[in-house]
Amino acid sequence: MPDLPTLPDDATLTEKGLTETGAGRILLLACGALAREILALRAANGWTHLDLHCLPANLHLWPDRIPDAVEQAVARFRPRYASIFVVYADCGTGGLLQARCEKLGVEMVEGPHCYSFFEGNAAFAAHSESEITAFYLTDFLVRQFDAFVWKPMGFDRHPELIPMMFGNYEKLVYQAQTNDPALDARARLAAERLGLAYERRFTGYGDLVPALRRAAQ
Repeated sequence: MPDLPTLPDDATLTEKGLTETGAGRILLLACGALAREILALRAANGWTHLDLHCLPANLHLWPDRIPDAVEQAVARFRPRYASIFVVYADCGTGGLLQARCEKLGVEMVEGPHCYSFFEGNAAFAAHSESEITAFYLTDFLVRQFDAFVWKPMGFDRHPELIPMMFGNYEKLVYQAQTNDPALDARARLAAERLGLAYERRFTGYGDLVPALRRAAQ
């Protein structure tokens, strides 16, 4: 089992980031990898009644732990909020997170993973079969490439593992949520380090926008 990477400061918000709760307030219970995007959309749309609490982004290294972590957080915060919206897709839980959310009576984001809802679930599904050899990065994963890809896979210690683990991939697709030349350069470098062709695809926030709009209403 790989060591847990250190969580970046911009990935996890704790209770000190919550505003004072009251009637009509809604909690977004989210993956830490989505914190920056959620805060940007909240500010842009004036959703001041939405509070945010993030679970550690490194839960993705063990997807089977996500449903329990979500349930514990829902139990912790439910008395303080009118409703809770879970900002996770399935994220490798094999439907277990959806079943848990239904049991808890809370809604969640639709889609198999963030790569899908950032691009738009319908658009991603339309070309998923033709891109089975693609490896995806988001803005967050470009920023945290070493912590969430390079080191957990052991490439910092054993670069000879790269052809073994990425030999069936052909390209790295950077799904850009923002237009940031510095991130573009870092994503291109990540592709070079993995020996993959590079494609940048601007997605913006995709289906995350209507999902949060639904939660806000």
